[in-house]
Amino acid sequence: MPEYLPTAPAKGTRDFLPAEMSVRTQVFGHLYDVLELRGFLRYDGPILEPAEIYERKSGQEIADQQLYTLTTKGGERLALRPEMTPSVARMIAGNAKSLQFPVRWYSHPNCHRYERPQRGRVREHWQINADIFGSDSANCEIEIFELIHDMMGALGATPDMFQVRANDRNLLSSALTDIVGVTAEQLPQVFTLVDRWEKSDRAKLSDTATEIGLTEKQFEKLAEILSSGTALLDELPEQVKENSNLVKVLNSGAADLIKFDPMIVRGLAYYTSTVFEVFDTSPENRRALFGGGRYSDLASLFTSQQIPGIGFGMGDVTLIDFLDTHDLTPKPRSEADVVVIPVVEELTDAAREVAGRLRKAGLRTSTPVELRKLGKELTRADKAGARAVVIVGQEDWDAGNVTVRGLASREQQTVAVDGVVTAVNSLM
Repeated sequence: MPEYLPTAPAKGTRDFLPAEMSVRTQVFGHLYDVLELRGFLRYDGPILEPAEIYERKSGQEIADQQLYTLTTKGGERLALRPEMTPSVARMIAGNAKSLQFPVRWYSHPNCHRYERPQRGRVREHWQINADIFGSDSANCEIEIFELIHDMMGALGATPDMFQVRANDRNLLSSALTDIVGVTAEQLPQVFTLVDRWEKSDRAKLSDTATEIGLTEKQFEKLAEILSSGTALLDELPEQVKENSNLVKVLNSGAADLIKFDPMIVRGLAYYTSTVFEVFDTSPENRRALFGGGRYSDLASLFTSQQIPGIGFGMGDVTLIDFLDTHDLTPKPRSEADVVVIPVVEELTDAAREVAGRLRKAGLRTSTPVELRKLGKELTRADKAGARAVVIVGQEDWDAGNVTVRGLASREQQTVAVDGVVTAVNSLM
């Protein structure tokens, strides 16, 4: 017996059969429309990048644990991109002289991370990235928050189904140093501790705090400020708040788009001020869906020109989980709207002519590849999800007519070939 290769995809990757691909195409099509309506332009880049850009800017977890790397025959170290932001920073820096800032760009890259596959996490995913480059204005934050609400709304989500929780790393740094007494050396470790605050139990958090060097009193104070919400802002220096775009958003008419949350940190190393995460509010899926933030110096790997930016990455796995949870996932589209069936092989050209008319009218139309008995073709058309069939018979065709049948109603009528589009549209 021959030894066949496995048909399952590699661990952590997925196959998308036509029905599932139809759902994805509909979902992401809605999101593209929202982005384009707001003036975002689509770009793309290579799936392979120098490993160094992730090792220097993406953070320790990605660089040390999740990066897929390879060495070329010429000795160059490359990596499969785990995210798009360093790539777009390279592209922006390389083309800065020809760009009219600020720019609004978006992409939908395929990304790879070596993770333990589980609900919401796989090793290969697709992620919509949306960024605004070249402006420090708080209006960028407002536009990004509005964009998120518009994108979620385009998928049928209502504001009560999700929440945008936002913070500013500079506000948190001030709270940690001025209120908790964290030293500059301890700050990166405490940021990591805060990032894990809702994912770990209290005892483990306390143990980690002790390892960092925090006293029990400092740990209790840390817990207090992280749960204080907007009340924390009253304790921070005015100068720190004046420099915060997030505070400007909270003092604007866009304040209702977000909830201030001191626990939002984001693990990626390049975020420098505003950070945010979008959470599902359903008890069945209470988790972060996606997030992003502002970066002031990401392009510094490639240029001395400071190019600030803000953006987010919306992954496909958690997004589809969200839609499933809230019964918002669209149904797969049918194989065709209408099937044109010639009764005999000699009428194949006639069937193609009719199908051409229907396609020009925007109707998704198919014809049999291998002609079978009419009954079998009708059954196949029904299973393919067609709403109507057009039957081309010899006697009708000689008279300039065809038969149009509704598959749901089983009613049919003989119409002139010139009226076939109108007859079929009446059944759609």
